[in-house]
Order: sequence, then structure tokens, then C-alpha cells
Amino acid sequence: MGLDEDSLDYHSQEPHGKIEISTTKPTNTQRDLSLAYSPGVAAPCMEIYDNPDDAYTYTAKGNMVGVVSNGSAVLGLGDIGAQASKPVMEGKGVLFKRFADIDVFDIELDQEDPEDIIRTVTAMEPTFGGINLEDISAPECFAIEEGLRESMSIPVFHDDQHGTAIISGAALVNAVDLAGKEMSDIRVTFSGAGASAIATANFYISLGVDPDHITMCDSSGILTQQRAENGELNEYNREFARDIDEGSLADALEDADVFVGLSVADVADQDMIRGMNENPIVFAMANPDPEIGYEEAKSARDDTVIMATGRSDYPNQVNNVLGFPFIFRGALDVRASEINEEMKVAAARALAELAREDVPDAVVKAYGDQPLQYGPEYIIPKPVDPRVLFEVTPAVAEAAVESGAARSDIDVEAYTEELEARLGKSREMMRVVLNKAKSEPKRVVLAEGGDEKIIRAAHQIQEQGLAEPVLIGDRSRIEGTMEGLGLAFEPDIVDPDETDLDRYTDRLYELRQRKGVTRNEATELLRDANYLGSVMVEMGDADAMLTGLMHDYPSALKPPLQVIGTHEEADYAAGVYMLTFKNQVIFVADATVNQNPSAEVLAEVTEHTAELARRFNVEPRAALLSYSNFGSVDNEGTRKPRRAAQMLNESGVDFPVDGEMQADTAVVEDILEGTYDFSNLDGSANVLVFPNLEAGNIGYKLLQRLGGADAIGPMLVGMDKPVHVLQRGDEVKDIVNLAGVAVVDAQENGE
Repeated sequence: MGLDEDSLDYHSQEPHGKIEISTTKPTNTQRDLSLAYSPGVAAPCMEIYDNPDDAYTYTAKGNMVGVVSNGSAVLGLGDIGAQASKPVMEGKGVLFKRFADIDVFDIELDQEDPEDIIRTVTAMEPTFGGINLEDISAPECFAIEEGLRESMSIPVFHDDQHGTAIISGAALVNAVDLAGKEMSDIRVTFSGAGASAIATANFYISLGVDPDHITMCDSSGILTQQRAENGELNEYNREFARDIDEGSLADALEDADVFVGLSVADVADQDMIRGMNENPIVFAMANPDPEIGYEEAKSARDDTVIMATGRSDYPNQVNNVLGFPFIFRGALDVRASEINEEMKVAAARALAELAREDVPDAVVKAYGDQPLQYGPEYIIPKPVDPRVLFEVTPAVAEAAVESGAARSDIDVEAYTEELEARLGKSREMMRVVLNKAKSEPKRVVLAEGGDEKIIRAAHQIQEQGLAEPVLIGDRSRIEGTMEGLGLAFEPDIVDPDETDLDRYTDRLYELRQRKGVTRNEATELLRDANYLGSVMVEMGDADAMLTGLMHDYPSALKPPLQVIGTHEEADYAAGVYMLTFKNQVIFVADATVNQNPSAEVLAEVTEHTAELARRFNVEPRAALLSYSNFGSVDNEGTRKPRRAAQMLNESGVDFPVDGEMQADTAVVEDILEGTYDFSNLDGSANVLVFPNLEAGNIGYKLLQRLGGADAIGPMLVGMDKPVHVLQRGDEVKDIVNLAGVAVVDAQENGE
């Protein structure tokens, strides 16, 4: 099937459309229902009656946006009416929810008169925390937005005007930087004189473009004073009429630095691009077909053409989804009365700055592993980049506060962490550890220092203040990779070819001489970065170590086990995963080290895992798992977890532990409190200890893939000094996370 047929099938599947209403509070019992509705609902009603602002406390108003349209200018379809516009407005709601966790009611109004629309929407102010106007034709959209802004005390934002302005403005900031030009000097030509073009031109002025350097064209040519005097222009685009001779788009582009296309396909050609200044900036944003094709514009000249379009199949897509969800998120969270120019500028500059940072691996994979690095082919972030939420939104909220539009204040750092938590429980949990790491950074050896991912991770580790990264590897290769990636930082590099390794050799020989290792063999072993890094940590030249990205797990684990070993109160190491669900966190062990553990090993692994949980501020409740419930099956396999639980309880551990028990018994509170009310657990278990490596590895992967859990780890516990073994295929964020865990390990070990 083609795209149209696929889309019709997509929208018509049960349930029809793309959105639904779901509840956010329990509705399982009679009491729940009496709280949700009559008679309990009277209490919040009266609180709001006495203090209308309490609507933000007792209702969803503060997270609710109305997407309003009359269907008079829908995408490229034109005036198709209110009813036919509904799929687009539902789609807008999907984007609000997906990218910023904002709830939406789509409102399609069968009205044409701007005054009617203003009265209708104004009357709905008690329902919403903000209004997003969408797909309303010009010039009526200007009057509607202005009227609503005057009559309402909540944010009103016409995305067709301001969304493109903000996103292309972010692209402009970076394009001007890459072209080596100054914002105040550039000459900008617009193709198009409608709502989007006018809003974009005004926004560029806010970014520093000289209004006298803007030339705007419509289908009849340049907007001139002569045409304004002849009554050819409306009251909104008249402000961009220039006192120059009339001419065509080609005339307006002569010696221009920037072409902004907000009109129709194929109005520009290569000759027009050749007539522009050196290193021209071309934003051809007509959809689906741009004013000039991407390849056509890029090949028009020999110098650098910085090109952006509205299409996702070319670099630098100007996509409004980079703006409106995050702008509204920030506005709602400080209860802004409007979305003002300061907030829009803050959004654009935050987007521009984000494009200059290293791009997460997940984003790169989403775009077919194409290189994404700040430069002419990457001047704005990709829409799926999760960092937009917690980079752009705080900037908008802060600008609202500073400009006086906000009715509540924020702590920017705490607010950023709150936004991160919206992206998933794993981010919330990792933030606990990363904040601890920042309080007292340590030296972390990255044994595979020549790997690109490791170098990128080292940059983030240092930039975030988590640790002092120490890269082991060839200095020239590492520095060359850093330069190629555009990473300006100075990690500590230990190059074995230029480092005196004698004292490390002495120490390795001392540790391993009764394990069959000669001094010459110790010298050779130190050519292996895993041995060198292990000895550095063992001798105190570094506090922790990460390895394993380019090795299988057993071979990466062997050197630190031989050199560092387990701590004095431990006989065994274990691999633990933290699995995060929407509202739950579970630690799973052992998933990487001990193949067939005894009861003693299971008991020790349980203690290590409980200690790890507390580093994440999780109070452990441990379950020793089996296919048996409390003796229902009695054989050697079920006795091991049973004995382990008994050993732990007899030793007086300071956390509840029980077993053996089946997995569903461990995690379903009703089973524990009902059938097995004698259990030591006072709630569902959050530390799950599997009976062997096979079960643990299978279990965590099933939970991750089928249960939708995010997995952090494996985190190696029981070592004498912090060592964590990465997995092949780990992303940069995984390396950064484990570095944070390693630093906290070192802090708690007194390293």
C-alpha cells in the first residue's frame, strides 16, 4: 500500500483516531469513585470557588492545552473546514503528549468570523492552561491571536506563525556562526509574505537582524512602498515594504546572505542561488516540495551552501515539533500569562546551543547511523533528541520568570531534574547517583581510551563534572579522534608507549608471581590496557575503572579480578542490573558472573545488591527466587535460595529478605499479603536474586524486552575497588551512567 492507504488504515483501526482520555487516579473501589465524583468531588469544587487559582492544584488545567482550529488553512490542503481538520489537530495532541507529556483537547470550530472565534475560545479559558492556534488562514490568524492574547490570561500561541520562526531562528543562529558572518550584517530575502513569513521576519529582528536588511517577496514580487501606497499589501505585511524599486525574487536575492522560503515549490533556481553572497544560507521550507531542491541548491556553487528544508529526508529539517511542546511545557510549569518574545528567543538560542553538543547514540541510530555533528549538515537538533525537553524547556521557563510573564518561580536545577524524570524512571534514578558523583568527583580510568564512544563519554563525564577521565591508549589516535569529533577538552591520557611502566610492572609481578606470572610476563601483560588500568586503580593512581566495550565480558572481567579482586568482606563479585518501569525500580542479580552459585554465594550477592540499591536511594526488599514457594517443592535446587534467605535473616541484615519464592509472588503485593501473609517482606520485592546465571540473564532480558523496562548496568558489586564492565554495543549514555556509579562506589569506599 502507499502512504495514503497506510495512513487511512492507521487512523481507522480500533479505537478510531489517535487519542483517548485515561485516568490518573485509582478508580477500583467504591471509595475511589466517591472521591473522584460525588460526593467527595465537592471539596475541591469549593476550594476552587474560594480561590480560582486552586484549579491548578485540584484539576488537570495546569497540564492541559486546547488545540484550536477552524480548518481554514490546513497543511497544504487549504480551507477544508473544521471537521476535516480534526485528524491534524488530534495529531498535534499526540506530539504534545509524546514530546512534553502535555494533555490536549482538540477544538474544531465551525466559525469563520475572527470575533466569533475569539469569543468562543475566551469562554473556554477555565478549561485550559494554554491555547495553541493551528491552521487558521491569514490575515485572520493575526487578529485572532491578538484578540485572544488581550482577552485571556493564559498563554496563546499560533504555531503556524511562531513555530517556524523559532526553529528556523535557531538554525539561523548556527548557520550565521558557521558562515563566519554577523547577525547584524546579513541580508535576508523572504519568498512568501503570509503569516509564517511575517512572524519569522519579526523574530529574526529579535535575534539581531537589521530590519532594513530584510527584503520580502510575494507572488507579485518585492514588497515595496509603492505597492503599499497602491493598497496591494495588508496591514501586517505592509511593515516590510521597502523604499526600493520593484523587482522579482531573483532581484531580491542578488547579494543576499540568506534565502528564507515560506511560499511554494520551485520558485527559486540555481542562478538565483549563484547570485547570493559567499557561503549562502538557504532555508527552503515549503512542504512537501521546497522552493528549490536540496541537491539543486547545494550543487549551484563551489562554496558552502548551508541548506535547511521542511523535509525529514534531508539534513536540517525545520520541524515545529522542536518548539511548541517544549515552549508550552515551560510556560505551563511557571503558569505564564503569555508566551512572549523573550521566551521565544530563549527557546531558539537553547536549540542552537544544543545542536553544538555531542549527539546521543540513540538519536544517531534513529536516523540510520548517519553522522550527526555540528556543521553545515547539522545546525538544528533532531526532533527525537530527548535532550530538547530538559534543555529548551528550562530556558523558556526561566525567560518567563525573568520577563515577568510567570506567576510562579522555579529552581532551574531542580526543575531540569523533574523534566528528566518525565522521560522515564531510569533518568530519575540515575540523577540521584549522578548528583552524588558531582559532589566529589573521582579519577576514572577508561581502559579502551582510543574508542570513539569512550572519548565522547569522557567528554561528557568531564563536562558534567562527574569525574576526571583517564584515557588509556595511543595519544595521537585519541587526540586525532577528539579533533575529528570537535571535542575541546583535555582528558588525562596514559599512553603505554610514552609512560614509565616500571612501578606498575613491579606491582603486577608482586601480585601475580605466585600465580605463575614472571616479571617479563608482567611487563607483557601491561600492554593490555585492562591490566594497566587495573594496576593503576589497585595502586591508587585512579579511583575506578570502566572497560569491556570492545571485549567479551569474561575477558574484560579477568584482569580486574586478578589484580584488584573482591573486597575483604566479600568472596564473590556479581553483576546487577537496575530495571526501571514507569513507577517501579527492580534490581536483578546475578546476571553476568556466577554460573551456578551456592547458598553462600546467593546470600552474599543479595547483600551486595541491597547495598547497591541504597546508593540509588532505594530501600531494599529482597526475594530469593525459585520455581517453588516456601518449600512447596523440596530438592537441592530449591534448598539453595531457601538456605540463603535463612542465612541472611540469621545474620541480622537490616533489610527484609525472604525466599525461596516464585517471581510473581515476589513482585505482586496482593499475593504476599494474602496467600503468604507470613512472609518477611512488607511490600513487593525490589531486589530479585535469581538462582543461577542462566535464569538471571534470561529473566532480565525478558523484562527489558517484553516488559518495557529500561536496563542500567551491569553494575559489578563485591569488588575491592570500583570496576564496572561495559557491554559491547553500550551507548555513550550507558558509559556515562556507569562512570557515575563508579564514582559513587569510590566515594563510599573512601577512595
